[in-house]
Amino acid sequence: MALAFSGGLDTTVCVPLLEEEYGYDEVIGVTVDVGQPESEFEEAEETAEALGLDHYVVDAKAEFADLCLDGVRANATYQGYPLGTALARPVIAEAILEVANEQDCDGVAHGCTGKGNDQLRFEAVWRDSDLEVIAPVRELGLTRDWEKQYAAEKDLPVEGGNEGDWSIDTNLWSRSVEGDELEDPSYVPSPEIYDWTDEPTGESEEIEIAFENGYPVAVDGQEYDPVELIEYLNELAGSHGVGRTDVMEDRMLGLKVRENYEHPAATTLLNAHESLEGLVLTQEERQFKQQIDQQWAQKAYEGLVDAPLVGALEGFIAETQGRVTGTVTIRFEGGNARPVARDSEYAAYSADHASFDTETVGKIAQEDATGVAKYHGFQRRLANGVLEDDDDETAESEPVELATDGGTVDAADAGSTEDDQ
Repeated sequence: MALAFSGGLDTTVCVPLLEEEYGYDEVIGVTVDVGQPESEFEEAEETAEALGLDHYVVDAKAEFADLCLDGVRANATYQGYPLGTALARPVIAEAILEVANEQDCDGVAHGCTGKGNDQLRFEAVWRDSDLEVIAPVRELGLTRDWEKQYAAEKDLPVEGGNEGDWSIDTNLWSRSVEGDELEDPSYVPSPEIYDWTDEPTGESEEIEIAFENGYPVAVDGQEYDPVELIEYLNELAGSHGVGRTDVMEDRMLGLKVRENYEHPAATTLLNAHESLEGLVLTQEERQFKQQIDQQWAQKAYEGLVDAPLVGALEGFIAETQGRVTGTVTIRFEGGNARPVARDSEYAAYSADHASFDTETVGKIAQEDATGVAKYHGFQRRLANGVLEDDDDETAESEPVELATDGGTVDAADAGSTEDDQ
């Protein structure tokens, strides 16, 4: 049995449970590197050793970084925050499945609950195989309190402190924190939940990000590979407090859950990319691409980045991104990453045409817009005129109630006094 293993509470208790409750004689742990801190690998290794667990570590940072930058081209956000965990899960699942097949395992297992999204993302990949899929936490209906008690009784090597209360997931693109007091939407988190981002100060800094075909490739003239670029911007943008999100998230199963995220590099690159698209794409392309981007993000949120629909969506995205080449200047200030300048040889823009200081727009004279202005809103005027006529006819035909005795008279006689009658 190959277990998705982090060394945290959930996956640690899964090891003896797979042996005791499911009858597996041998369990191996697989940890996939998608950019977690080194301390997490050390913890996983120490925990695996204490459990007597054969432990495999797979480096998938490059594959994950490439997928994240595909997400930049698709402006991939879900309910206002950059997708991170959702993008990582299929990469992790594929790596675990590969190890499971190499080691002739009969099944694969994860430590996800039956309330979250990750169970669906892992299993969407694994159920393409012939291996048995096991989810002890979900299938046995375990709670974190039960797991803590079980770990104490079994003397399992589980990290103490807040790591045992909060559920923290970290990868190259984002860091999520949930659980314990954070489950209360009215609870104001303390700064200690944050690790990647500092409290914003009054200082500001500007950088220039270069894009080629929609992919970010350089910062201030220095070229980086995708992993290096993301790591560099996480540190730089994070030092300015960029990339914090506190959101009530609608999960795939219908639950509404409070999530806290940190994503400095993702916020920076997404803001820069969308700004450059605004310069080079036509109005129609931008409007239609919003629909394409939303669909891409939805499938990515579901962990279905290999769905046929995604391939079709990426065909349109690729067609537009050939012109998303140029530079964007980002200003870090007050916890924000704000585009303040952009430049591209493919700009669908003319400063001379747009300027208030030039008389014409190329060969188009300003007075040529008069005819357009006359037609603009023409149907609205017709429709509103019909409605007004209808209202007038209704007012003339409806009886009016008199305040004196409750009787009614025709609208034509509503102005009569008692003496007139």
